[in-house]
Amino acid sequence: MSPIALLFGAIVGLSLGLTGGGGAIFAVPLLVYGLGVSMYEAVGISLAAVGATSLIGFLSRWRHGEVEIRTGLLFAVAGMIGAPIGTLLAGQISEAALLTMFAALMLVVAVRLWQKTSKPQITCETKREAPQPTCRRDESGALILTSRCAVMLSIVGVVTGMLAGMFGVGGGFVIVPALIFFTNMPIHKAVGASLMVIAIISVSGVTSHLIAGRSIEPMLTLLFIAGGVGGLFAGQAIGKRLSGAALQKGFAVVIVAVAMFVIAKTLMS
Repeated sequence: MSPIALLFGAIVGLSLGLTGGGGAIFAVPLLVYGLGVSMYEAVGISLAAVGATSLIGFLSRWRHGEVEIRTGLLFAVAGMIGAPIGTLLAGQISEAALLTMFAALMLVVAVRLWQKTSKPQITCETKREAPQPTCRRDESGALILTSRCAVMLSIVGVVTGMLAGMFGVGGGFVIVPALIFFTNMPIHKAVGASLMVIAIISVSGVTSHLIAGRSIEPMLTLLFIAGGVGGLFAGQAIGKRLSGAALQKGFAVVIVAVAMFVIAKTLMS
């Protein structure tokens, strides 16, 4: 099991390094279908492993100035409120239903992310007619944190936290698109902010998981983290060579592939 767990952790870390999210999208199916872990235990292991790996990735990007701390903290605080709610909801839903909902959510996010990259460039003539994002930026690129912007980010943060509690996801596959959609944040900075938020939300998620009386296998979690760290730095190195649009489209394609796999396995079981 050790080599397989390390390999699966590396896959999770690679996704985190490339996109700032998607790690848990891989972690939960890999644990459930690859290592025979129950969905509920996979949630806890995923949160702990993805959270620890994300923390390391965040510190690396922060050192290079690729994180908007203020925006990320707002997201994270709201997410910590939502995580316990998600854990309580998960306890009332069957494992098959949870996996199906998980897959459906991935498909929605993938479609929206792909659509974002396919939109035509806004010219001077169309700029006035184009819908403005909820959060705007000044001429230097800094976020203008209005009350409307703060409320929107808080709402999305709470939802992200609920997803973390329900599905064991750090929420990166929601955080990155949300930061791009609502704040016009460049994807490379969105990745850094996402890693910070995932690390913080995962603490709340793991705590809620343990309070609910669910276990986390220590050795398997450590192996996942060890593989994840290696994959993380490999993903960050590869990501620097790719454009933002290429990363977003690649992220969307992978999400769809994993979602279809989860749906197929759920229907066959």
